[in-house]
Amino acid sequence: MNRRSIAEILAGALVLAVAAVFLFYAVTHSGRTLTTGYTLTAKFDRIDGLPQGAAVRLSGVKIGSVVGQRIDRETYLAVVTMQIDPGIQLPTDTSAEITSESLLGGRYIALVPGGSDRMLADGSTIEATQSAISLEALLGRFIFSVTDLVSAVGREAQGQQQAPANPARPGG
Repeated sequence: MNRRSIAEILAGALVLAVAAVFLFYAVTHSGRTLTTGYTLTAKFDRIDGLPQGAAVRLSGVKIGSVVGQRIDRETYLAVVTMQIDPGIQLPTDTSAEITSESLLGGRYIALVPGGSDRMLADGSTIEATQSAISLEALLGRFIFSVTDLVSAVGREAQGQQQAPANPARPGG
C-alpha cells in the first residue's frame, strides 16, 4: 500500500472512534438506563411536563427513571411506570409526587418512603400520589387574589372619603 491509502485508513478510523465516543456519550446522558431494576407504577391526576426518561429521586438522589406513560381508560388517570434501582427497597406506604427541578427546569418524581415493614415488589403500584402543580394556575390564583385585595382596599378607602364627619359636640 502506498502512503496515501494508509493515511486515509487512519483518518477513517479516527472518524469512527470519535463517532463511537459521541454515541456512548449520547446513550449515557440521555436519561435512559441500560441497567435493569424493578418496575413500579403510580397513578396521577396530571403529569404536566414529566418526560419519559425523567429522574425518580429519593431524598434528592436519583434511584431510577420514568420508563412509560399511559392513560388508564377506566379512571382517565395518568399511569406512570418507573424503573427503580434493585438495591433500593421501598416500603409499601411510599408516596410519589411530581415536583420541579427549578422554576424553569424540568420535572421529576420524588419518592417519600413510609414506615411500613413490608416492601414494594416488582410490578407494585404506589397508592399515595401528588400530581404536578401547574405554575400557570398558581400564578393565575395569585394575580386574582391580589386584584381582589386591591379592589377591596380601594372600596374601603372610597367609603372612608364619602362618610360624613362627626361634628364635635359642644360642652362634652
